[in-house]
Amino acid sequence: MNVVILEDESLAAEKLAKMLLTYDSQITVTATLTSVEEAVEWLQANPSPDLLLVDIHLDDGLSFEIFQQVKLHCPVIFTTAYDQYAIRAFQVHSIDYLLKPLQYDKLAQSLDKLKALQASFQETTPQLNLEEVVKLLKADQTTYKTRFLVKAGNRIRAVKTTEIAYIYADQKLNLLVTHDGHKYPLDYSLDDLNLMLDPQFFFRVNRQLITHIDSAVEIHPYFKGRLKLELQPPLDMDVIISSERTPLFKAWLDK
Repeated sequence: MNVVILEDESLAAEKLAKMLLTYDSQITVTATLTSVEEAVEWLQANPSPDLLLVDIHLDDGLSFEIFQQVKLHCPVIFTTAYDQYAIRAFQVHSIDYLLKPLQYDKLAQSLDKLKALQASFQETTPQLNLEEVVKLLKADQTTYKTRFLVKAGNRIRAVKTTEIAYIYADQKLNLLVTHDGHKYPLDYSLDDLNLMLDPQFFFRVNRQLITHIDSAVEIHPYFKGRLKLELQPPLDMDVIISSERTPLFKAWLDK
């Protein structure tokens, strides 16, 4: 079995590779990748491995961004120190979600599960149908949020996600801005919001801002490979996209 490891901590990657060889000495670690950008480039340029072992937090962002750029053809096991991403993990071809510090017996159970499913399908069909395997392994899928309850003076109103232009951090406050320019405070962190919002329509531009695709009206070259983003309605601050996130943003915007 050919396995690709996505892990930005070298010691953790080495430990994981040793665990794989302990489980099966015939396993080959084809590549060890440390960033979203590196993973996208590798997966686009190489044949799909038999399995991806993926940490969620990589050098340049969340690994979920990889699956927005590359059509996945293999199962995934997520390994992470954070348990709040489990639902989103099962929305890609994930067969398991293992919390760090990783334990060998948990990894072995996940690999046993994959082998059992593969063997089961191979007995009944000429080729393994990955989509059918994933259907059996997935948890019930949860849809993304469609509205938020917000305070509007002494009232509470529901704002549909289709009304959201962008959400940005203003000092210690996160503000939801609608397409018609109204602002409402939100109690959620931007990290949480990034998981709640459909990535087809929303993109985490930087640490301060998440934008809807219809609000990103213009992009301009900036210093050192970065981009400057113009929003509608206008925001009274410079919105800069890092050089690392620029390719991801352009690909998302050009869907």
